[in-house]
Amino acid sequence: MPKYDAKSMKAEEFINHEEILDTLAYAKANAQNAELIDSILEKARLRKGLSHREASVLLACELEDRNQAIYGLAEQIKKDFYGNRIVMFAPLYLSNYCVNGCVYCPYHAKNKHIPRKKLTQEEVRREVIALQDMGHKRLAIEAGEDPVHNPIEYILDCINTIYSIKHKNGAIRRVNVNIAATTVENYRKLRDAGIGTYILFQETYHKESYEKLHPTGPKHNYCYHTEAMDRAMQGGIDDVGIGVLFGLELYRYEFAGLLMHAEHLEAAFGVGPHTISVPRIRQADDIDPSTFDNGIDDDTFAKIVACIRVAVPYTGMIISTRESQKCRERVLHLGVSQISGGSRTSVGGYDEPEPEEESSAQFEVEDRRTLDEVVRWLMQLGYIPSFCTACYREGRTGDRFMSLCKSGQIQNCCHPNALMTLKEYLMDYASPETRKIGEALIGQEVFNVPKEKVRAIVLKNLKDIEFGSRDFRF
Repeated sequence: MPKYDAKSMKAEEFINHEEILDTLAYAKANAQNAELIDSILEKARLRKGLSHREASVLLACELEDRNQAIYGLAEQIKKDFYGNRIVMFAPLYLSNYCVNGCVYCPYHAKNKHIPRKKLTQEEVRREVIALQDMGHKRLAIEAGEDPVHNPIEYILDCINTIYSIKHKNGAIRRVNVNIAATTVENYRKLRDAGIGTYILFQETYHKESYEKLHPTGPKHNYCYHTEAMDRAMQGGIDDVGIGVLFGLELYRYEFAGLLMHAEHLEAAFGVGPHTISVPRIRQADDIDPSTFDNGIDDDTFAKIVACIRVAVPYTGMIISTRESQKCRERVLHLGVSQISGGSRTSVGGYDEPEPEEESSAQFEVEDRRTLDEVVRWLMQLGYIPSFCTACYREGRTGDRFMSLCKSGQIQNCCHPNALMTLKEYLMDYASPETRKIGEALIGQEVFNVPKEKVRAIVLKNLKDIEFGSRDFRF
């Protein structure tokens, strides 16, 4: 029986089944232990993070007043580290060819009626121009696992194409990559291509369930998949994003495994995940979510988000258009710092919308609003939609980003950068109503820039943006 070891490079040791079971038993036994819960909350208030076991106790907590304290602390920690900024991005699906047999994904190899598509470089170009014309600056590229149709060379060609396109005032300044687990050599190639974050969802940390859910294909190998972030780090990618697909296994098990993975990266490499995503399984072609018995309601989902924020205060949290406007609004307060807007989950669809009967979508989108509508909604809630990519482009990644975040100095970069990139969006892409709301917001928020010298520079840059200058950053 493998022993739990956060520093181990073996998946079954740093995501240890027995440790998770012991953690869940401990959490259940202490779900009404007010003294223990208070002590964990007191530790969380130090903003140093919690262990997977401590956070699991908070997730299991059955005391309503303490649950409200968890929500309040999560909201305060979110404000402390991320202010009122929300980073914007969009997914770009390159190909849905896939050799795996994942039973929860319509791209599985046995699905013979979904249209199989792969973008040519010219199609990538048209999609990117459409995304730029919406106002996006940050993309997450997605592709199925297929060594023939989607080799690493194809992914690299797509990245080069994306970065090469400058249309009007548009430019994609950061490309994050969500592709299958690969080799250290291939991660080095992705790093050299200038990617931002490498993202890979675990789907489930329960090894037995994982192998049943992935019966065929290279993804069946639990250890190779789970150890992917280690190889990415070894390949020089120091910004990695993890996540589970809630609904496949019992959520308390997944929650503990997710935090153990974060602890492992911190223990083994000195820096935890740059982002954590919290997708829930959704209806899709050939997939019925009701066949999975572990779905979670919105209240449970909100508590998971709050407990993750309390446990890993420095890590960005992502929520996609899988979730409804109502759900997204709730979790924005509790810890989410990045959201997508105007998304398409099909291969193509930004340049020319897909006919419904020919859909190549990976899942159904709940939030179907345009990017302009999402930006306006965020500002009406008091948030600053940020199109900033400065930290990546200035080399503030990995431990350098985390050290700035932990010291609070990141506020002197991120708040000004958010305002300047929002100004670009308002000048180039926003509807008149959105621009009016945004100009008023910037007028208020610029005086929240902490340093007077920085504020003066921001005010000058904002004026220069009005006269056509672009791409200022701290």
